[in-house]
Order: sequence, then structure tokens, then C-alpha cells
Amino acid sequence: MPASDKNGTGSGRRPSRSDDTVHRARSGSSRKPAGHSAAWAMRSAAGQLEELLGRTPESVSAIKPTEDGWEADVEVLELERVPETTSVLGTYHVTLSAGGELLAYERTRRYTRGQIDRRR
Repeated sequence: MPASDKNGTGSGRRPSRSDDTVHRARSGSSRKPAGHSAAWAMRSAAGQLEELLGRTPESVSAIKPTEDGWEADVEVLELERVPETTSVLGTYHVTLSAGGELLAYERTRRYTRGQIDRRR
């Protein structure tokens, strides 16, 4: 059996470094848990956090799959003020199971709407 057949390329060539990288990326934790999409996970995180806090989330600023489910950062309006740029928002880090159940949340930041993040 040729060496190319042993490594699964079937092309008669040796696998390149990029072939190995693609395989690792496909088999790593970047796969979607339980076949759900990121959009589904975003809606699930925002909806369950709204139930717990009694406040409507403004946006989901980050979402990523993990080995056990999903992690998301959700922005929530905590104190509405006039002008709107002085309203207070909170960023909540949310952990979901692969099935979409909210397992944990934590407020990681509180800021005014007009505030700009500074690079460190």
C-alpha cells in the first residue's frame, strides 16, 4: 500500500502541513455542539438571561462553541438614562450546555453606552 493511502490523502502525495491543520481544525472543539448553529445559541443565551434578569438583552457581542456547549457575552441595558449615551449597560458571560440550557452567568463589565474600550 502506498504511503499516501495510509494517511488518507489518496492523491499520491505526502500530506502537507496545511492538510494536518485542516484535519485538526475539523476535529477540534471548533465544531458546533449537538449540531446547533451559533445563531441558535445566541437566541438561547439571550432568552434565558432575559428570564433571569427581567431585562431585555441589547445584543450578543461574542459567541463560541466549547467542548461542552457554548459560551457567549451578552450586553444588557441595566439603567436607562437621558441622554441615551449615559445609559448603563452590563456585559454578562453566559455558559450554555450543548442542548442550550443556561448553566452559569456572570456580569463581567458595567459601563456607560457612550464609553469606548481602550487598547491596553
